[in-house]
Amino acid sequence: MDDKKFTLWVLAWPIFIEVFLQFLLGTADTLMVSRISDDAVAVVGFSNQLFNALMILFTTVASGAGILIAQKMGSRQQEHARTIGMMALNVGTAIGLLLSLLLILFPVPIARMLQMPEPLLPLGKIYIAIVGGGMVLTAIMSTLSTVIRSTGNTKGPMFIAIGMNVVHIFFNYAFIFGAFGFPQWGLTGVAISTLLSRVLGTIMLMGMFLNTFERRVTWRDLWTFDAKLFKDVMRIAWPLGVNMASWVFSQLIIFTFISMLGSKEMAARTYMNTLESFCFLLGSSVAMAVQIQVAHLFGGKRTDLAYRSAYRALGIGLVLVTVNAFIIYLFGRQFLGFFTTNPEIIALGASLLGLNLILQPGKMMNMALGNSLNAVGDSRYTMTIAILSMWSIATGLSYALGIHLGWGLIGIYCCMIADEYLRGILVWFRWKGQKKLRYAERLEPVSIKTCIQSEVL
Repeated sequence: MDDKKFTLWVLAWPIFIEVFLQFLLGTADTLMVSRISDDAVAVVGFSNQLFNALMILFTTVASGAGILIAQKMGSRQQEHARTIGMMALNVGTAIGLLLSLLLILFPVPIARMLQMPEPLLPLGKIYIAIVGGGMVLTAIMSTLSTVIRSTGNTKGPMFIAIGMNVVHIFFNYAFIFGAFGFPQWGLTGVAISTLLSRVLGTIMLMGMFLNTFERRVTWRDLWTFDAKLFKDVMRIAWPLGVNMASWVFSQLIIFTFISMLGSKEMAARTYMNTLESFCFLLGSSVAMAVQIQVAHLFGGKRTDLAYRSAYRALGIGLVLVTVNAFIIYLFGRQFLGFFTTNPEIIALGASLLGLNLILQPGKMMNMALGNSLNAVGDSRYTMTIAILSMWSIATGLSYALGIHLGWGLIGIYCCMIADEYLRGILVWFRWKGQKKLRYAERLEPVSIKTCIQSEVL
């Protein structure tokens, strides 16, 4: 196995391009949908919160499988990695099918349950049914991308993301504005465009997956199942799932709090979420890359290198997100003006720019070191602190300050900042203690000094 595939830079830059293109896809949606109406933007933002919540059900298995695949690649167990990838695909597809049926059949009851404002329901019904109906495609794409990246091939998903973006933006423009002879279908067209781009991505990722491992995957192999390996996957995956669920559902509940404030606040939050995503693009890429790298090193029993890799990634990430957040702070009002001309929405978004500058470094610390803990199998710890912090501070305190005391969006953002920094500090001390790393060394001592450090770091 070529360790050069698992250096931080080699892993991170294609992930960045892929994540950046995903951001562009989301930004293109927001920009183009804003030409329809601010209500349409609110529907997209609200629906995406719902989709992110449901995606946990299959990304849980994919994430656990990805970590274990990277570990198996590090320990030169290609066949095990191959089997894990196929099992993750089967489970993810099954879950995605169930979610698709649910969203096609019950879009309005689900939207009402989540407190979508009544005037938005007609648009919400169409968007949730069409985009949610393609959840099975999202499940397959998410699983395949995670599996392929975890083998050290981060370029493949990047190239596919480029193709998806081109298709998505083209059909968005065509359906929204009635260009090139297409019907002018507004938000319905945006939903169809999203679905078409995901069909393309699924086909291309499947073709790449079949040739990802040393031994080619055949269609008959896709039904392979190994109970012991699946148990190992779930040992890592279920705490990751609870962690992700805590974050996504807490964000969903916070979004319902914001909906209580009004549609302008919902639109402002949606626009700010786009700017925040831009801030964290590079940091997120580094955090995703270091998880793969640390898992690979941990699987190869190179624990000292794994330990130092996390800190190196954190340092790089902090610089990147701080610079990006400062740029957004300086020019955020102008950026918000690209999305809407409503002065009230722009003023609401602009009031949060300084808080975003404080938020991003805490998020980076939490992501880089939290991902490193997950990579060595310490996912129960990150799960525990997520439950405690997200529900008591990010959610509970958000209601107290934002709604009960009337602080609005500013109060809610302050609680989000407190949550990120608390979890960031806790994972810092946990990683510094090296509990899982030292346990691995006791199980199978390895002379770290024999590693060629420059090749990995």
